[in-house]
Amino acid sequence: MHRAKEQAQIRLRNSIQASTTARVLPRNPLPPDQYYLEGVGYLIGDITCRFNARSAYIRCAVNPLGPCDNCCDYQPRES
Repeated sequence: MHRAKEQAQIRLRNSIQASTTARVLPRNPLPPDQYYLEGVGYLIGDITCRFNARSAYIRCAVNPLGPCDNCCDYQPRES
């Protein structure tokens, strides 16, 4: 029992040391058309388009990866 406890402490110490020396990877850059809308959150794409998903992850159902500029499927949103 004493040996198992000692081995567990060694593994814990090694994992703590490994996590403190781990390199922090840079985040993926934000899409150029991502912005924050008060009360809604982060959105990407052109929200004036009828097909916009109003999401931070996809732009729309027709062209989810974008870009929205000069999209041939653009239709203005009806009020």
